[in-house]
Amino acid sequence: MPVRHALATALGAAALLCAAVGPAAADTGERITVDPTGTVAADGTVTLSGTYRCTAGTGPVLVGSSVGQSDPRVQQGVGGGVALCDGAEHRWENSGKVVPGSVEAGPAHVQAALVELRPSGIVPLPWFHAVTERDITLVKD
Repeated sequence: MPVRHALATALGAAALLCAAVGPAAADTGERITVDPTGTVAADGTVTLSGTYRCTAGTGPVLVGSSVGQSDPRVQQGVGGGVALCDGAEHRWENSGKVVPGSVEAGPAHVQAALVELRPSGIVPLPWFHAVTERDITLVKD
C-alpha cells in the first residue's frame, strides 16, 4: 500500500474515531495554519499548504487537510503527511485527488489538523495537537 494511501486511510480512521471520542485540548503554542491560496489541477488534484508547530508526542503525528466548496457540510480529504514535532515551525503541503468535478477554481473552505495516534490498548486513539479552518481561494494549476 503506498505511503500516501496509508496516511489518508489512517487520517480517515482517526476522523471516524474523533466523532465518538471528541477532540482533546491542544497544548499552548501548538498551531497549524493554512495558506490563503491552494491549487486545483485539471485531473482533480488539489494541493493545500501552510505551517505547523507541535511538540513531541507518544505516537505518530499526522498533518491532515480537507477541502469543500458548494456544501459547507461536505469536506473531502486532501492527502496527509507525517509531522516533525520538535517545537519548531515547519511547512506542510498535502496533495490528493478529489471526486471529479466536485472542486474547481474559486472560493473554498479548508480544515487542517495535527492529529496524534496515541497508543491506547488495541486501537490507537486520535489526540489533536492543533486544528484550524480557513476560507481560501483555489487557483488552476
